[in-house]
Amino acid sequence: MTEELPENEDESAPAEPSEWPEDPAERVRLLVEAFLDELDLEGEVEVEEGEDSITASVEGDDDYGVLIGRRGQTIDALQLICYQAAFRGVRDRKRVTVDAAGYRAERDEMLEGRADRAADDAVATGDEIEMDPMNARERRVIHERLRDRPEVETFSAGDEPNRRVVVAPLVTD
Repeated sequence: MTEELPENEDESAPAEPSEWPEDPAERVRLLVEAFLDELDLEGEVEVEEGEDSITASVEGDDDYGVLIGRRGQTIDALQLICYQAAFRGVRDRKRVTVDAAGYRAERDEMLEGRADRAADDAVATGDEIEMDPMNARERRVIHERLRDRPEVETFSAGDEPNRRVVVAPLVTD
């Protein structure tokens, strides 16, 4: 015999908004921990809050490939959900970053290397170099990396999800 739950008392139902902590950083922590539980992954979630950002980092011995996803798509989606949940009903917002096992730093290092190669190619050939489509965070890494290179300029072109960075040589007369 199964016991029926009264209406609206389904154990799998999400918590009511009144049960959410008011602190956005704590909301991010709870969401990342819940996501790890759902994926049956172990890990320590460390949340750091700065003046203009909240960063949640997952560290542990598990393989976080399923959390990161192909080209970071899963962790990017989790990051967006964390941002939306953290600042629901809050006027002043901060950037939210979710990382696992140093993925973001490794990805940024790889992107910076690609940016340098694209800049070198643009200068050597005199042609614009179109990079692969990237999300906004990755495009920002490229723009920041090449900002101080006086021989090139960068701009974004195209529409999401195929928006990309173009690295163009500056013509000097």
